[in-house]
Amino acid sequence: MSVHLLEEMSTPAVDALDRAKTVVLLTISPLETHGPHLPVGVDAFTARHFAQTIADRLVAARPGWSAVLVPTLHLGSFTFDSVGTVTVRQRVVRDALVDYGSAFARAGFRYILIANGHAGPGHLAALDEAAALVSRRHGITMASFTGHLAWEFMRGHYATKIEAVLGRSMSDEERRAFAEDAHGGWWETSLMLLLRPDLVDESYRTLPPARYSWPERILPNYALRKGGLGYVGHPALADPAFARATTDVLMTEAMAIVDGLLDGTLSHSARRSPFSRVPLFRTNFWPATAGVTAGLGALAVGVAGFLLRRRPPPA
Repeated sequence: MSVHLLEEMSTPAVDALDRAKTVVLLTISPLETHGPHLPVGVDAFTARHFAQTIADRLVAARPGWSAVLVPTLHLGSFTFDSVGTVTVRQRVVRDALVDYGSAFARAGFRYILIANGHAGPGHLAALDEAAALVSRRHGITMASFTGHLAWEFMRGHYATKIEAVLGRSMSDEERRAFAEDAHGGWWETSLMLLLRPDLVDESYRTLPPARYSWPERILPNYALRKGGLGYVGHPALADPAFARATTDVLMTEAMAIVDGLLDGTLSHSARRSPFSRVPLFRTNFWPATAGVTAGLGALAVGVAGFLLRRRPPPA
């Protein structure tokens, strides 16, 4: 068998793998509220399906290659905070992946891919940072590109390809819903109906659309404010056929990136999330800002004290 579950392998079995022809897949996603109709593990189920599909396609297309699936890490930052959500600090997410990636890099593995199902901006930036750190320190290829795929998907760049797989055009109503979809809505409910229909509550059929403007989406926990139920989009439109079509397109796009990474035509950072380029979302932004602020404050106090000490005495 060319696809392996790490937790079921012995040390000699892992050591026997050809380092030059083995891809390690790290799956990471948080436990997070996804409305009243979906389980808190939606992102983790999505990420694991993503990892499994990549592994299956990779070994089918590359005879002699192996894929190792690492147990899912239920870690994630920038989440909607509700009962059942486990929010993990952004730096912890990054450092956990650095530790995991470094362990495999020290063991000689050259290709490590991160499978993720959560689109929180700071979370995606943390994954990119971890991949860059491990790649640079150990001279290997560790890559996180699900953020890039999610960004392109949510911007509608794959709509035409999805329609081709569906065999029909989306209606105007569906296109509007697609543009508004973000969390626990049309796509994620469809995917769970495909992967784990037993975990989808039938109430999804009657849930009203949850629409939020971009200014509203800037606010923390926006999907739970003012009576919000923790989802964004149109869950009532959910359909497994839509999930199959979108997943097929996403996996095709993913494999084009994977092939580029393995063949050396793409660098590990070639398909990063756009959020990793925004200083606000990087793990060191707020600590560094706090440090600079504290430093400036100390400098101001010092200057003020110096000036007071040099003030001439009253006449």
